[in-house]
Formats: sequence, C-alpha cells, structure tokens
Amino acid sequence: MTNPTWRVTTARLRLDPVSWADLADLVALKTDPRAFALMLGGVRTRERAAEELAEDIGLWGRHGYGIWTVRGLNTGNFIGMTGLAARPDGRGIALRFALWPEVRGAGLAREAGGAALRYGHDQARLPRIVAVARADNFASRTVLGAIGMVEVEGFVRDDVPMLLYQSVIRRDGR
Repeated sequence: MTNPTWRVTTARLRLDPVSWADLADLVALKTDPRAFALMLGGVRTRERAAEELAEDIGLWGRHGYGIWTVRGLNTGNFIGMTGLAARPDGRGIALRFALWPEVRGAGLAREAGGAALRYGHDQARLPRIVAVARADNFASRTVLGAIGMVEVEGFVRDDVPMLLYQSVIRRDGR
C-alpha cells in the first residue's frame, strides 16, 4: 500500500508511485527503442525492467520519492513515466521522464516533469534536483528549460555530448 500523499495530479495527468501492477506497462515502455533508446542505459530487457521496478518501489519506502507512472487523468491510459532517483554517476537526485512517442508534442512531458520537480522540492524537501539530456535532444532540453531547470555543465558519456541541468531551492529565504 502506497502513501496517498505520494500521488500527484495535474490538469491532465495522474502520477502514481510505481507498483507491481505496472510491470507490463513499464516493460513495454522500457523495451521499446522509440521510447527508451536515449535514456541512461538504453533499452532494457524484460528482466532488467523488472529489477528496476523493484528498485523503484523500494525508493518510495526509503525516501518518500521515486518513479511515478504517468496516466491520463480522465482515461487512466498509461502514457509514460517520470520521477526522481539518484544518478549512478553521483551527480545528484535526477528528474527522469519517458513518454510514448504517440503522446509527445502536447506538453505532457513538461506537465509531468514539472509536477515531479515541484514534488521533489516541496514534498521531498530536496534542495537540488538535476537532469541530464543529450546535447542533441532538443525536445528534452526544451522541457527542462520550460520547467525552470538551468543548464550548468557539459560532459561526455560514451562519446556523446551531454548537458547537466539543475533546479535549486534555497531553504534559508535568500
């Protein structure tokens, strides 16, 4: 049973903490190169997607934040995922999002990512949240800028230029 305060709703979306009931949807998303080829680690196997789901469920219990499924508010249709998780390279707690290509271009990544970012700062009390995008992934970079994240660093991963974005909230009132 998940904490009901972990659910987030927006004008068009419902974000629910991942659960085992989401396995089929997440496997479909993560094994599809149209949706996951540009994500850190790339397209997953079914087994790896299930392992990640177990890890993501554990995040909620340990930290009170993690990965959400993204569903249409009125339809309940699964359209992707978003959330917050520690980056394996130590750069910080990162905002992630991946939506089905069929729903892209309607501002849903911005809406879901923005909701996850606000939750991270306001409910999880994270003062700094990062995100990484390929330098040539203008769609993701546009989303990150639109939700107020600022480009702060460039680096190369696997011969691919990457950009680090961040959002920082000061808790001391300055």
